[in-house]
Amino acid sequence: MKEYNINHLRELEAESIFVIREVAAQFENPVMLFSGGKDSIIMFHLARKAFAPAKVPFPMMHIDTGHNFAETIEFRDMLMEKTGTRIIVRYVQDSIDQGKVAEETGFNASRNKLQTITLLDGIEDLKVDCAMGGGRRDEEKARAKERFFSHRDEFGQWDPKNQRPELWNLFNGKKHMGEHFRVFPISNWTEMDVWQYIYLENIEIPNLYFSHEREVFQRDGTLLAKSDCIPMRPGEKTEKRIVRFRTIGDATCTGAVESEAHSLEEIIEEVAATRTTERGTRADDRRSEAAMEDRKKEGYF
Repeated sequence: MKEYNINHLRELEAESIFVIREVAAQFENPVMLFSGGKDSIIMFHLARKAFAPAKVPFPMMHIDTGHNFAETIEFRDMLMEKTGTRIIVRYVQDSIDQGKVAEETGFNASRNKLQTITLLDGIEDLKVDCAMGGGRRDEEKARAKERFFSHRDEFGQWDPKNQRPELWNLFNGKKHMGEHFRVFPISNWTEMDVWQYIYLENIEIPNLYFSHEREVFQRDGTLLAKSDCIPMRPGEKTEKRIVRFRTIGDATCTGAVESEAHSLEEIIEEVAATRTTERGTRADDRRSEAAMEDRKKEGYF
């Protein structure tokens, strides 16, 4: 018998597929959160592998702030149509119109935090008992506290001190009426793992991740893309630069990085050399020392 070897990417793939199958087995009405970013694209790719040749047995769900990059929305719609996958889109604007949330004002206004209410309303309306997300432990210290199966109470809130043990990858999805779980199949992946897997599997991603010319301006050490949803302060000026995005979120708080990486190979080389985390360009994470954890306790992704 020939010697059989498996690299770490295939180990991560197998682990994530196992978690996704556990969700399908344990929950009655799960959804997979999909934003059009690389992590959710990876997760969707793994879900398709998990159930092939059948279709993914649960829908995707996107919380649309209305301030997304146009390229992201175009890619989302293209991918869903191409694969014949059902996607549920909930809009933050609807929550604003219904008076459930108040839109922020000022130069640093963002709808990123407002997504929480829209997400929780969607989970309640659709009677979702599990929402899979693309969070990874290496992204941010609050996300490093998450287990694969993360319990949420009847208000959709997360208690980091009340997490269930997951010895030997045994997952406990039992819950009371009104509660739900957030599950993170790619928790153990790093940013480098994600890019190497995209390269290995030749996965299509939005062109925002590759270097391109874009009008940007500097604010508080971050390069923000010119957008109708970002009011500019007096004295701020846009200029054309060659940039790309390491993470894709709400345009009001997602920064770009100057880069000449036009291919996956060049992106991998760049990530290997960088000393800044991918969320280092996210303005919403810098609002306070515990900004992400505070949002997660309230029901954020």
